[in-house]
Amino acid sequence: MTAGRIGLFGGLTVFIAMLIFPAPPSMSTTAWHVAALTILMATWWMTQAVPLTATALLPFLALPMMNVMDVGETASQYYSPILFLILGGAFLALAIERVGLHRRLALAIVSIAGKSAWGILIAFMSATALLSMFISNTSSTLIMIPIAVAALVAGGVRDGETKGFAGALIMGVAFSASIGGLGTLVGSPTNAIAAGLINRTLGTNIDFLTWMAFGLPIVILGLPVSMVILIIVQKVGKNSFDGERAKAVIGSPGPWSLPEKRVVPVVAFVVLGWLLLPQIKLLLPAGAVHDGTIAVLGGLLLFMLPDGTGRNLLNWDEADRAPWGVIMLFGGGLALASGITESGLADWLGLVLAPLKTVPVIVIAVVLVALVILVTEFASNVATASGIMPVVASLILATGVDPLLLAVPAAMAASWGFMLPSGTGPNAIAWSTNHIELPRMLKSGLWLDLAGIPIIIGCVWIVSFVVN
Repeated sequence: MTAGRIGLFGGLTVFIAMLIFPAPPSMSTTAWHVAALTILMATWWMTQAVPLTATALLPFLALPMMNVMDVGETASQYYSPILFLILGGAFLALAIERVGLHRRLALAIVSIAGKSAWGILIAFMSATALLSMFISNTSSTLIMIPIAVAALVAGGVRDGETKGFAGALIMGVAFSASIGGLGTLVGSPTNAIAAGLINRTLGTNIDFLTWMAFGLPIVILGLPVSMVILIIVQKVGKNSFDGERAKAVIGSPGPWSLPEKRVVPVVAFVVLGWLLLPQIKLLLPAGAVHDGTIAVLGGLLLFMLPDGTGRNLLNWDEADRAPWGVIMLFGGGLALASGITESGLADWLGLVLAPLKTVPVIVIAVVLVALVILVTEFASNVATASGIMPVVASLILATGVDPLLLAVPAAMAASWGFMLPSGTGPNAIAWSTNHIELPRMLKSGLWLDLAGIPIIIGCVWIVSFVVN
């Protein structure tokens, strides 16, 4: 029986059993039933027993039946301003991909690399990470992998070669796509989902600039660490690759097209708006503007502005590729989090976790981040974030620590999984090239997973203390 079938029937069995048996003495019946729903959704999310988005619909069915909230109140929980950030950011990324601006950026960075194997590895990983900050890590990997494979062929690497520079370059693209995606709120849907859940459950205000303040140091530190690990595990020598031939094949992106030139100002407008949002808020009524406002405005401009070839920068057929499923998935996570709070389950978890007040916060953070990294190796990062963040919120309320010290590291850790080919989209794409040997990926990924614990906690805590 597959893991999906086990998760499907196992989750249902536990759910039904919890509905039949009475709640523990210290817990209300309503909280007990919401706990059953939480376990069911977590099980289905982790095993992907049914599509992730379909599982996200369960709170709309269950919470009214459990007398936690009525249908209207439950439906309203599926909304957050972060949704519009995801949507507007997706429109921007789709326009960038349509006009080819992403490939120009990638080739421009790679073209300035040195001719040594190390220089080319640094260039590819830097280009991929930078792309992943503004388009999905899967899309950036799809862009960079063909360029990387072409470079390997030009450098004399045989098809199916996994040792040395070949495996390091392909894994480097995949790893840097995931790491770079942590840099901004739009770099990965997981980021926005986690930030939205943190804001909803803890009353914080993690916006684009705040997330970037935490994420960029992790990217800046994580990239060289991952590169060193790959060089050691793959035993890459500085001159183990014919970089001169490879760079000749990579070539030049050519002259700027008119659509590219017209997309750049829109991208600059949106990014500048995100960075200057605190100042913009001072000029407008309270609550009038959000990161999502800037993203949606940029998206509307794409539909309005001509690209110079007789059409607009983006049309709806292209925009319809936006991650609608992720948006609904995010809504399901928000609804579940509200159900946990309204039912009293969050208060009960707070009482259960209260003894952790005596445990040093750093110990809690290390265990939490390590656990999330372990879970995300076997479940999708979106599912991990959706399932774990409500529990993290209860942990924070129980211990009384600064929410940023635990919630943000847990959110970052949900995207820090590098060991398995199936763990992330970038890993799966890289694996399909036949230039990766599984034992070396497992070894590299394990070392990077372990390195991620101090990197994530250290960067978030240092930035948090500096900001506060």
